[in-house]
Amino acid sequence: MKSLRFLLSAALLLFSSLAFAQSDVHAHSDAQKLSANSAPSQAQMSSEKAAPTAAQQSFTQMKTLAGSWEGRVTVDPLMPGMTEQPIKPLHLTMRVTSRGNTMVHEFQEANTPLDPAKYDHPVTMFYLDNGQLNLVHYCDAGNRPHMTARPMADVNKIEFDFADVSGGEKYGHMHHAVFTIIDADHHTEDWTFMLPGDKPVHAHFDAHRVN
Repeated sequence: MKSLRFLLSAALLLFSSLAFAQSDVHAHSDAQKLSANSAPSQAQMSSEKAAPTAAQQSFTQMKTLAGSWEGRVTVDPLMPGMTEQPIKPLHLTMRVTSRGNTMVHEFQEANTPLDPAKYDHPVTMFYLDNGQLNLVHYCDAGNRPHMTARPMADVNKIEFDFADVSGGEKYGHMHHAVFTIIDADHHTEDWTFMLPGDKPVHAHFDAHRVN
């Protein structure tokens, strides 16, 4: 009788163990199915990632210009008071700041100290706003022209059109800008300054990377 009770107890224990194991297998299988059904596929995840806008692509291209540059500038026609083309090259520093949200562009005459009382030192800020690439140029003429980039037709050419200006226009204002990326170490900049009376002066900067 004791043997029979022992066998029954053993059988019940074995049955319970098998039932638990089977239940665990089913639960694991159900969890896998639920996970597979609820987890987004790679295709879904890829489609959910929005492609960068044209403005974002342009700004990304601008950021590749971060570094130090030098080059000659040619002016056409000569500015009032100029008798010849600039002899000394310009030095340019471009740097990304504000956690990648802004790019700073700083011109000065090469091999000169940062002395705003004696040398020009215009600063330009690039940033995205409402899906638009913008620049604000803090000019030595004492004003702040604002320009917006055109939709990008060429990935290596970024063109800005005049939007508005803050500050006086006694001496005119910067009106247009074009950045053309040739390769990692060469780019050109074309800036148009609008003199009083809507007289444009075009400056071409042929830059090579020095750092």
